[in-house]
Amino acid sequence: MSVMKNRAVLRWLVPVTAGVAVIGGGAAVGTFAAGADPALPPRSAAQLLEDLRTSRLDGLSGTVVQRADLGLPPIAALAGRAAGNDLAGLVSGTHTLRVWYGGEDRQRLALVDTLGEQDILRNGRDVWTWNSRENTATHRVLPADAPERATVPATPADAADRALEAIDPTTAVTVGRTATVAGRDAYELVLTPRDTASLVHQVRIALDAKEKVPLRLQVLADGQDEPAFQVAFTQVDFRTPEADQFRFNPPPGVKVTEATEGERPAPAGKRFDKKDAEKPDVRTVGTGWTTVVVAEIGDAATGGAKPDADAPDAQMLAQVLGDLPKVSGDWGSGRLLSGKLFSVLLTDDGRVIAGLVTPERLYEAAKG
Repeated sequence: MSVMKNRAVLRWLVPVTAGVAVIGGGAAVGTFAAGADPALPPRSAAQLLEDLRTSRLDGLSGTVVQRADLGLPPIAALAGRAAGNDLAGLVSGTHTLRVWYGGEDRQRLALVDTLGEQDILRNGRDVWTWNSRENTATHRVLPADAPERATVPATPADAADRALEAIDPTTAVTVGRTATVAGRDAYELVLTPRDTASLVHQVRIALDAKEKVPLRLQVLADGQDEPAFQVAFTQVDFRTPEADQFRFNPPPGVKVTEATEGERPAPAGKRFDKKDAEKPDVRTVGTGWTTVVVAEIGDAATGGAKPDADAPDAQMLAQVLGDLPKVSGDWGSGRLLSGKLFSVLLTDDGRVIAGLVTPERLYEAAKG
């Protein structure tokens, strides 16, 4: 199957690829030769982008290590626990994941830590989530005509995918130095936003020289030498995994929850209430790297909603949000959450305004 066409797989496995596909529509493509390694012949950025479009991925397994230093570890960890989903906490710290891909309808991701494992598997129309620590599992059956978005949920690396999808002619695309990732030779594409309002300095993508699949994604914040976010294979095998890797047999004593048709995927052993499925009114302002998302969510924007008394993590998260710096201007007032790569404005009138931009750009969007 074509790597560039399988958006569902790339969202959770190597999410950078889908964004790179957009570059070919108009970004300034550099023609500098790949650096230093004589084992790899020079290739231009345009050639590497074409490699991405024409490459095929029939199977893959490997170990991925993700590191995130966004300047907001307390917020990220609390958000993950309050949501009841360890995968939501991937936006901070260092995490190890195992991934398997056996085709469009066979995928598996496992988050491994010292206390246990959390898995998400798709095998045909069956989707399972499993939490070994709690010994709980959720099973749902996809409709026969389920679209790609109904496959295995995305990891926080999907945030990088969404950022790259915004690429337009405001991005300079060049070729960096060659590299070795997971023991494999790789070229490096370097994406540089031209708009100074973006907090992203560069995105670097290491592309397997033979298989043309991204092996590493690094996002550097403005003024920083080390990546604020990195996801990279430390071991990879491009053979198709055995079918048994995608079959889930509930361990003895596991509590299994059957999700009804139409329900969104939930953390293992949990269900979403109808109110959880309600979507806020969302719009975007701007384009490219400086796109700002504006969501109308009511009192919850500034912690006005009272958390469940039995959910201490949710209470702590609400307290942390309430301690954020107060800001105001001709747009109104609210609180500001700022990190190395993004800013979030929570207004007193119930809006959440966020982007990979400086706070000043958020204030401009808040006037609309």
